[in-house]
Amino acid sequence: MKLDFTRWLPAIAKDRRTALSIAGVAALGGLAFGPAAVAAPVTTAPHEGARAAIDLATGKSRESRENRPAESGLTTGSRTADVPAGKPSTEDLVPHGLEGAQSRVPLDDAQVANAKAIIAEAKRTGVGERGAVIGVATSLQESKLYNLGHLGAYNDHDSQGLFQQRPSSGWGTPEQITDPEYASRAFFEALKNVPGWRDLPLTAAAQTVQVSAYPYAYAQWEQQAADLVQQHW
Repeated sequence: MKLDFTRWLPAIAKDRRTALSIAGVAALGGLAFGPAAVAAPVTTAPHEGARAAIDLATGKSRESRENRPAESGLTTGSRTADVPAGKPSTEDLVPHGLEGAQSRVPLDDAQVANAKAIIAEAKRTGVGERGAVIGVATSLQESKLYNLGHLGAYNDHDSQGLFQQRPSSGWGTPEQITDPEYASRAFFEALKNVPGWRDLPLTAAAQTVQVSAYPYAYAQWEQQAADLVQQHW
């Protein structure tokens, strides 16, 4: 039976505080429990319904996803460009080196605006450049930097927003966690409670906060997150 996903897919709102109701955490590989939750087991891949929903919402077909260049999922993430004056260095952004193959996705204006909101909150909360990289990479994995609303029957529990945080786990109300500033601040305050988070690999720091069903998925976004932080810091 062919499922009708389009009813879940309103257009991206110009107001970045308005959530895009396209996919819950299952669509993108994470599950943000409360900061004190225990680790979740590794599970299988996202179900077809969730994948179809996110493809429709972003204008990508199954064919384009399967035939896209290998660089999107298998690039090493190496960089050759010089660091702009006044921007954080690679050593500040990626102090422990990259973990494994790196993924990269093209970003639209809404995604860039959300990345900037995360970076701004990283400055306000004092987690610095490294914290910003962890935050942006986490959102790239959880929502591809889209401010996602509730998907109804296809939502995984009550996960929403840039970090797929759950109201039932104490992250805030649906209105709060779909406010990029609030969601970012909540993430960073939880990160600051992780002992020695600055010395942890990115995926370990992110997983300690998110308690994701896909704990090793965050590392693949470290290079793109570092590039975004360096550009917009």
